[in-house]
Amino acid sequence: MATMRLNTIKPAPGSRSSRRRVARGIGSGLGKTAGRGHKGQHARSGGYHKVGFEGGQMPLHRRLPKRGFTSPTRDVVAEVRTSELERMKATEIDLATLKAERVISRRVPSVKVILSGKLSRKITLKGVPVSKGARAAIEAAGGSVELPAPAKAAD
Repeated sequence: MATMRLNTIKPAPGSRSSRRRVARGIGSGLGKTAGRGHKGQHARSGGYHKVGFEGGQMPLHRRLPKRGFTSPTRDVVAEVRTSELERMKATEIDLATLKAERVISRRVPSVKVILSGKLSRKITLKGVPVSKGARAAIEAAGGSVELPAPAKAAD
């Protein structure tokens, strides 16, 4: 039995075809114009255009209207529902309390309370912005909202 040696390994016959030698004479099958056709932009070296170019016509991506936008503060301001405040243990709630009870991520710099779900217990919000509906729900349950005084603009 013959032993196999690493220096004698070859691919199976017919599995690897030799690479095509373009523009190397008539016998190659790709001589003369080398598969580029006759004249024109694509026949020239360096002759091409950018993606989406339509020969000077206004391109499709510029003909269609722009829609929507990406909010720059989407990941900065977290939303807290009134139903989440209901489940919290603390009665005096501020940003640090929300982070401590893992209602919001520790990385979020600011938060806003929105009306979603029931709130039946009395809570006090300190320094946390609220929506109109959430404020009404908190005050209806006997709670209160304390906002810090707005910063004065420098003259």
